[in-house]
Amino acid sequence: MASILTASRSHEVALQGAILFYGQGPGQFTYATAHRVEPDREGKPVIGAGSPLNRMALIHAVREVAQASLPKGEFLTPNVLSISPSAVTWWCPPAMRRVFFSCKELGKRSAVVPHPGLVFQASQSGFAVFALRGDERPVPGTALFEPPYFNTWDRGKICIGSAHVPKQIDVASIDGWEAGFFNSAFTHPNVGGKRVNDKRGAYAFWQDMLDGKFPEYPKHVLIPMKLTLADLIAGKLDKS
Repeated sequence: MASILTASRSHEVALQGAILFYGQGPGQFTYATAHRVEPDREGKPVIGAGSPLNRMALIHAVREVAQASLPKGEFLTPNVLSISPSAVTWWCPPAMRRVFFSCKELGKRSAVVPHPGLVFQASQSGFAVFALRGDERPVPGTALFEPPYFNTWDRGKICIGSAHVPKQIDVASIDGWEAGFFNSAFTHPNVGGKRVNDKRGAYAFWQDMLDGKFPEYPKHVLIPMKLTLADLIAGKLDKS
């Protein structure tokens, strides 16, 4: 899932100009021209005559676009752990939340069950979730654990499937990302490593959860990942 970090703007923008690059092959740029864009008699934008674009003018144009593309200031709620131009990372404290299942082993079931503390990250490389053993807001050195859920891959990656998630990656969209995860039906454990330390397997564990066996989340089933919150924020998840 590829997403683009966006920032809301209160003003409209219109096509003002174009930069054309020339070269001997794809991705080989040796010359550039700047062109003004003006409407024709029918009001359609037309690229006008160009003029050579020198190095300083090109750098200025790129800097202007880069500056305008930066996310604008946002109010940071206590659950936000980190924001960057490519990712938002946040925390969910342990809580009772509803889960949905739809698979032949467990049938179509829904129940409110205990969840451990969770760390979510929405980024340009995807959507991920991790479990926490503690109840407090995590700090950079906090260890992350495997997400004990179906529909997740190794390294916390979430299989989006048909879930509805926001197109934006920003603080304002956090509720939408969480809803896309919690309101979707868990259908199967994805291939890869174990998500739950239960010798009977993931289906038996979640059967007990749905039946209300645990008044609190059983933290002994959490599996460590040899990854800290600082590693996740630094992007080491994608490099490992």
